[in-house]
Amino acid sequence: MRYLALVTDYDGTIATQGRASAAALHAIARLRASGRRAILVTGRRLDDLLTVLPQLELFDYVVAENGAVLYAPGTREETLLGKPPPAEFIERLASLGVEPIEIGRVVISTWLPHQTAVLQAVQDTGLELLIAFNKNAVMVLPTGINKATGLDYALRKLGLSFHEAVGVGNAENDHSFLERCECAVAVADAVPSIRRLVALLTQNEAGLGVAELVDELIANDLAKMQGKLARNFISIGMRADGTALTIPPYGTNILIAGPSSSGKSTVTAGIVERLMDPELPSLYRRSRGRLRGFAGSDHPWRPAPFNQHQRSTEHSRGPQNKPQH
Repeated sequence: MRYLALVTDYDGTIATQGRASAAALHAIARLRASGRRAILVTGRRLDDLLTVLPQLELFDYVVAENGAVLYAPGTREETLLGKPPPAEFIERLASLGVEPIEIGRVVISTWLPHQTAVLQAVQDTGLELLIAFNKNAVMVLPTGINKATGLDYALRKLGLSFHEAVGVGNAENDHSFLERCECAVAVADAVPSIRRLVALLTQNEAGLGVAELVDELIANDLAKMQGKLARNFISIGMRADGTALTIPPYGTNILIAGPSSSGKSTVTAGIVERLMDPELPSLYRRSRGRLRGFAGSDHPWRPAPFNQHQRSTEHSRGPQNKPQH
């Protein structure tokens, strides 16, 4: 199984005009029956969500308030991922005539056209706060909080990573988590910025689009996307023309050949480490300068650039034992 979790937004994705689509909910039930996880990520307050969506138990976790609150429907455990809203900020909003003011456990929300007054309140109070938009909604959160940070917490609780998740959304505040998911999907009626971001666009809108996505996930694990998610490819070196040599992180077989002591083990270990953490140093640095390329191969491959100081430091440690092949 390639993808182990589906992450979905609520409003405009599984829900239309505030009500969840029956087709989407039935699809999520089928998804759970297939052994996959389901996570709901929304800007709504938890108490509001519990009112409009009594079927929350379909989800393993709910990330509410745009990433600020984590809720486990199975245990009803609630975790705040940010600090509650400051009273002085709420008072300043009221004094500026902002109405309505919706106060959550962490998030403060209002609607357009109050964005200017919200910014004025941030400036007047001198607080470090983040303003986020979701179509006509204006949300204020602690800095560093968004749907991606809340989702990261939920995935870690499940023992999963973004690389095992398919994300689907429709609006501006979905950008952060869609950008992190291995495969980003937008429903057909998503806003233009989200349509440009994603790798896959459903044929149907909102809940029907989510049902369409789930059906394909269950049927073939989104086989048509295999090898097409270029933004997730792993760089393992540079070609002679200076372009990066990349590979898909999943479903690719690689033959590594060469004479003894040519660096096969180093290359293999480096690729495996890149799969575990794409932020690791280049393969050439890992090889301590011993990687010479694939001897006897016609492939125009050469190691990724390395830091000269790093190489000098490594060599100053004295001779290294050659690996046994």
